[in-house]
Amino acid sequence: MARSIRIEYSGAFYHVMARGNRREAIFAGDEDYALFLKTLGEACAKAGWRIHAWVLLGNHYHFLLETPTPNLVSGMQWLQNTYTRRFNTRHRAWGRLFGDRYKAVLIEDAAHYYETLLDYIHLNPVRAGLIDPGKGQSVSDYPWSSVACGYAIGPGKRAAWLAVAEGLERLGLPDDAVGRRRLVESLDRRAIEEGLVRAGIPSLDSEVDRRLSNLRRGWYWGSQEFAERVLKLAAPVLCQPRHASGRTGGESKAHDEAEARRLLEEGLRAAGLSRKDLSALKGSDLRKVAIARVIWHNTGVKMSWIAEALAMKSPSNVSQQLRRWRPQSRSLPKALRRWCSSHNS
Repeated sequence: MARSIRIEYSGAFYHVMARGNRREAIFAGDEDYALFLKTLGEACAKAGWRIHAWVLLGNHYHFLLETPTPNLVSGMQWLQNTYTRRFNTRHRAWGRLFGDRYKAVLIEDAAHYYETLLDYIHLNPVRAGLIDPGKGQSVSDYPWSSVACGYAIGPGKRAAWLAVAEGLERLGLPDDAVGRRRLVESLDRRAIEEGLVRAGIPSLDSEVDRRLSNLRRGWYWGSQEFAERVLKLAAPVLCQPRHASGRTGGESKAHDEAEARRLLEEGLRAAGLSRKDLSALKGSDLRKVAIARVIWHNTGVKMSWIAEALAMKSPSNVSQQLRRWRPQSRSLPKALRRWCSSHNS
């Protein structure tokens, strides 16, 4: 299976996650946790990264990572390879430590998305059953997260690469004893209110594109406007010639659909049609088929997408009409003929 494309740009925020190979432990004890944090600090120094939140949990980790320069891939390669070598040396082991590729979900740098991810990461020990605020424990009691190692302590005790002051500011809290205490109390309160299993997990708004915008499994977490802006930045890579084993993943799919929508609107204007006109026309209407042909040859959307967009009844009908297509230049409006020709259809 082809790998999804990593989208990198200056000032990007990511929710980065990785698990151990076959879900086995990547931390065998406190010395390994400390070794990973040391390695992460070195990676931040090399790459200029800023970590806004982190948690280490036995067989996986989570970061809220900011990349002032577009270097996610090179930095992550160094981090995971270096830690793997160091871990294997310590334990006289060999081979892979991490499983599938790390996940890196792009995060919109806006209040709701940033704050949601901050809580999601910090409440991981609760969901893992390691901390139960309902029994008098606190998230600050878990030693391997940026709560205990950053947000609950003074500036002089924090790692230089940890962006606690900015995180508190975004939450409307001062970086003093009162502000830090209020943050910890709010996390503990949320854990009690939402329960151990759901603590920190956001509910998806009905308007969110559930296929692509997901804090944990999608390729971005943010608004549709954010996704469109990012896709424009990534267009030079995503628009490279496609191959059977090439472009896959949510970001490429989103780009194809955005391009298909653009071509659809262009084609309808050239044909002198509106979307309302489509339902009244036959599925074999030559204007529809001409537009479908351009979309099919210039994007990676499925026949089902084209069938729905052009009211062509079914994917099988689209396929049949495209197979039957013959040059019909005289039967098409002049503007539509020119448009089709400009797209090599």
